[in-house]
Amino acid sequence: MRPKPVVPESEDLFRSRLDQQINMRHALVRLAGLIDWAEIERTFSEPFTSGRGRPALAPRLIAGLLYLQHTFDASDEAVVNTWVENPYWQYFCGEVYLQTEAPIDPSSLTRWRKRIGEEGVETLLMATIEAAHRGGVVRASSVDRVIVDTTVMPKAIAHPTDSRLLEKSRQHLVKVAEEHGLHLRQNYNRIAPRLATQIGRYAHAKQFKRMRRAVRTLRSRVGRVQREVARQLGELPEQAQAKVRDLLARTGRILTQRTKDRNKLYALHAPEVECISKGKARTPYEFGVKVSIATTLKQGLVVGMRSMPGNPYDGHTLAETLEQVTILAERKPTTAIVDKGYRGVEIEGVRILRSGQKRGVTRTLKAMIHRRSAIEPGIGHMKMDGRLGRNPLKGALGDALHAVMCGAGHNLRLILAKLRLLCARWDIALTELLAARIASTRLSLRVNT
Repeated sequence: MRPKPVVPESEDLFRSRLDQQINMRHALVRLAGLIDWAEIERTFSEPFTSGRGRPALAPRLIAGLLYLQHTFDASDEAVVNTWVENPYWQYFCGEVYLQTEAPIDPSSLTRWRKRIGEEGVETLLMATIEAAHRGGVVRASSVDRVIVDTTVMPKAIAHPTDSRLLEKSRQHLVKVAEEHGLHLRQNYNRIAPRLATQIGRYAHAKQFKRMRRAVRTLRSRVGRVQREVARQLGELPEQAQAKVRDLLARTGRILTQRTKDRNKLYALHAPEVECISKGKARTPYEFGVKVSIATTLKQGLVVGMRSMPGNPYDGHTLAETLEQVTILAERKPTTAIVDKGYRGVEIEGVRILRSGQKRGVTRTLKAMIHRRSAIEPGIGHMKMDGRLGRNPLKGALGDALHAVMCGAGHNLRLILAKLRLLCARWDIALTELLAARIASTRLSLRVNT
């Protein structure tokens, strides 16, 4: 059922409103006035087609919590708990009176993400771009020149090793057998964990021959459990067979994959995870999904951000990224500055400037190419100050939603920094004005006396 408007109750007549208790020049208060909440509420209300059932939560509350979560790097539980303690967060989410209880259960954010989908979070990103225009952070012409780059958004998984994957598969198979009453002749609950531990010790001591022998032993034990569960698959109910069959297929991939294979499975619960090499000495390989980012040339505002599953070549992602920028910013870029990873790609109507380009480069174009590296600290801030450094959401849909919301959080941090600077200048100017008035009053009193 669609959300219903909040109607003030009679007992609220004698309560003080939030705008009478907080500083209305606070950056979050001013930011709330820049965001187009009406468009967000319209987009969030579209998935509700039925008029029956319990009314949904207020869309502004959910949107505000998602904004705050990615702006201040908070988990679902932390953002709800901090909302109760922070009146400015409550005002930002549309509350009129001070609340003393949690507005929702943290699990509601998970269901809302699935409901609004990628289109809904792109609406949130578009709202931050419009808020930046209203707040004077960027101009409409700033979108004409953008910097485009890719990075890796790591998934919240343990570092994949053969022993860990094999042991995790065995544990899941044994658990499924116990839940459905399947009889296993041997579950290896004592032998397999010891083998997994010993494999790590052999690797640390660089005794690789013993390590490989222990891995073969563990693989054979897991294979026995897998085959025994597969033989009894027909005894399970039809609803459980699909789930167990998927687990058996993933376990089979782990049992058969080797070091040089492609399309390997790096996490039993997250088959969408990919191994991506970006040529970094510190982290040669990262496990997650590739993300394409587009920012304005001077201000660094994110005007396009999207996950790119399948680890495509960087140049093949450029057209899709510029198309997203055109939709979100409602203006097509005329110049895109990229690095050498985008060689051999041309977009009709868009001038492509690459790092190291020499032919036909004027002094102005050279300065723009040098400015390309400004996107790197922006990505670093999104990973350290935001939530781009570790994605806790599940599935390919979780990758897409998390990437777009990280861009929205980065934009809000830029707008808040601008608003805080304006508030500080306003306070300084007000203090100087009061000091001047006091000095003139004292001077007039001395003259009169």
